[in-house]
Amino acid sequence: MRFDPDIHQRHSLRLAGYDYSSAGFYFVTICVQGRESLLGKIVDDTMDLNDAGRMVEKVWTELPQRFPKIALDTFVVMPNHFHGILILDDHPNEKTNCRGESCIRPINHDEQGDHKDRPYGTLDGSVGRIVQAFKSLSTNAYIQGVNNDSWPPFPGKLWQRNYHERIIRDEEELLQIRQYIRDNPVKWVIDDENPANHQDNTL
Repeated sequence: MRFDPDIHQRHSLRLAGYDYSSAGFYFVTICVQGRESLLGKIVDDTMDLNDAGRMVEKVWTELPQRFPKIALDTFVVMPNHFHGILILDDHPNEKTNCRGESCIRPINHDEQGDHKDRPYGTLDGSVGRIVQAFKSLSTNAYIQGVNNDSWPPFPGKLWQRNYHERIIRDEEELLQIRQYIRDNPVKWVIDDENPANHQDNTL
């Protein structure tokens, strides 16, 4: 389940023929450029958000105001990355909508298409467009923090250009991913995104 940005830096592994604007549950991971811990720190196995981290959390929780067909499930802001579950609903105003596990649809593919790198022009309402908006809004807000409140400047870009995406296929997988997200702060000491676990990496 771990996303390795070094391995997937320039490859698109989307499911061929899958409509990423269709109703369903999607697990996304977005990483800060260069694994810089700009969003807070882990204290006693709990994420202690700084102002930038609280800003990122606010931008994420306000996404449904921009995209009425989405809802948010479990998420966590980590020191240098973000995990969240997006729910896309084709018919948000109908009684039978995607606000629960009944929305999860089985995918008839043998391989998982997790990571994608989409150019500008992503379809309206798709996961790609939503992530683009999240990155753009949070980046602009972070720049204001740098200029007005002396936040640490980010290295070139706030977020890595790529992100990890997983289509959640059934309720069991949804429950596992929810737990994985909740456990992230506790497991920070062994997290691949923890810069302390890359101290000997000279690349």
